[in-house]
Amino acid sequence: MKNIKKFFIGTLIGATNIILGAGGGMLTVPLYRKMGMEQKEAQINAVATILPITFISSIIYLLNGNVNLSDSYIFLLPGLLGSILGTFLIKKISNNALSFIFSLFMIWAGVRLFIK
Repeated sequence: MKNIKKFFIGTLIGATNIILGAGGGMLTVPLYRKMGMEQKEAQINAVATILPITFISSIIYLLNGNVNLSDSYIFLLPGLLGSILGTFLIKKISNNALSFIFSLFMIWAGVRLFIK
């Protein structure tokens, strides 16, 4: 029964990630925390979980002609550089500070959605 529940949660994460554009990570981190992971470990594992989901959906969107690559390039290189920087920064941030930052980001994202 536990594996069936995890299967459906994984399906929900994948669908949320695709429908909301990376919203799956916002579900994955709290779920990993609930499973007993520390904040850093949860966030790192969430990225590893979301990566293949995002890769597959990107391929499907590209094949269906839903992506305008020229619009995507403006964020690609800075995003890659930011991800490299983030892998070094996360090691220096405490779990409590990271949890606080993540919480603030979740609140900010929610408020921003209601305002716009």
